Amino acid sequence: MNTPHSMTPFSPDKLANRLHGIPPFHVMELLTRAQELAAQGKDIIHMEVGEPDFPTPPTIVAAAQTFLAGGQVRYTPALGLPALREAISAFYASHYDAQVPAERIAITAGASGALLLAIAALTNPGDEWLLTDPGYPCNRQFVQAFNGSVNALPVTAQSDYQPTLTQIEQAWSARTRGLLVASPANPTGTLIEQAELGRLADVVAARKGTLIVDEIYQGLVYGQPRETVLRQRDDVFVVNSFSKFFGMTGWRLGWLVVPEGYTRAIELLSQHLFIAASTPAQHAALAAFTPETLGVLEERRVTLDKRRIALMAGLRSLGMRIDTEPRGAFYIYANIAGLAPDSMQLAHRLLEEAGVATTPGLDFGAYRATEHLRVAYTAEIDRMQDAIERIRKVL
Repeated sequence: MNTPHSMTPFSPDKLANRLHGIPPFHVMELLTRAQELAAQGKDIIHMEVGEPDFPTPPTIVAAAQTFLAGGQVRYTPALGLPALREAISAFYASHYDAQVPAERIAITAGASGALLLAIAALTNPGDEWLLTDPGYPCNRQFVQAFNGSVNALPVTAQSDYQPTLTQIEQAWSARTRGLLVASPANPTGTLIEQAELGRLADVVAARKGTLIVDEIYQGLVYGQPRETVLRQRDDVFVVNSFSKFFGMTGWRLGWLVVPEGYTRAIELLSQHLFIAASTPAQHAALAAFTPETLGVLEERRVTLDKRRIALMAGLRSLGMRIDTEPRGAFYIYANIAGLAPDSMQLAHRLLEEAGVATTPGLDFGAYRATEHLRVAYTAEIDRMQDAIERIRKVL
């Protein structure tokens, strides 16, 4: 007999249309399976999730502990702590020679929050965004959540897995709202040279569109200076994060730099969608820019570069192709076409038989996805070498 509190059984037709067709985030499902195997006693080498094995720098943890000990854990303004916005502005000036007023910086609930706010502020139903394939999968869902559509540009190693001017010009239509690019990029670790990024921005601006640049992995580059598009442009939206370079993944803190005139719109959206980013995380992040913290982070960047070189050699020894060497982030987009017909099947096989967790290309798009695995150099070199030998036995 039904009680007054009983509910109608679940039915898919009660869900909003925007939920139809959302694919699973395969890397998270592989992570869940990896954790199940680990709970059964199997040794798992994690090279799937975008999260290095380094702990949060002690200075950042100490800053959070000091703040929490005071007990006054209250809301901050929707755009974030003024002191943190000022600190980010100063960091752009001192490390990138970019003048970015604090008034144009919004603190967000992770880089995902920044991307969500940017897309929400710019997208009307029916608007189209140009994105890369392969590219970060959640971006497609952000656009579709606000009833926009995605025109996925297939990118190849010949263009460093980045869009070309010709592609943008040919793909642009009356419905196109803008272009979203990432440098360094996930899953490929490739960069867009600053001169080329300026040309892309010019093409978008000439069509009265908007450019969003994902700089989440800024700071994690190898063999060349670190850059930001904000040094040359102030008419773009830039997404950044404390997760990757600063080692604060679980703190869920990021920021969004907006062109002049857009701050109030982002503030209104923030007030209603998030109220504010985590207060303890913001106070912790104030310690991210100290010389002591930056020294630790630079040592970790050097370590990641050594891992990058070691993993590329290891994967190539297995017969995997690295068609474009990564110069940033902490991923290698490896071509496995000569070893297996389907990277999804291979990823599951490596996890089950070798205890090595990787990410199939299907997570990042459709274009030649079955031919690629994303392998993260987020474990110590000895562990990665162990992973290579385990994979060798399976293959």
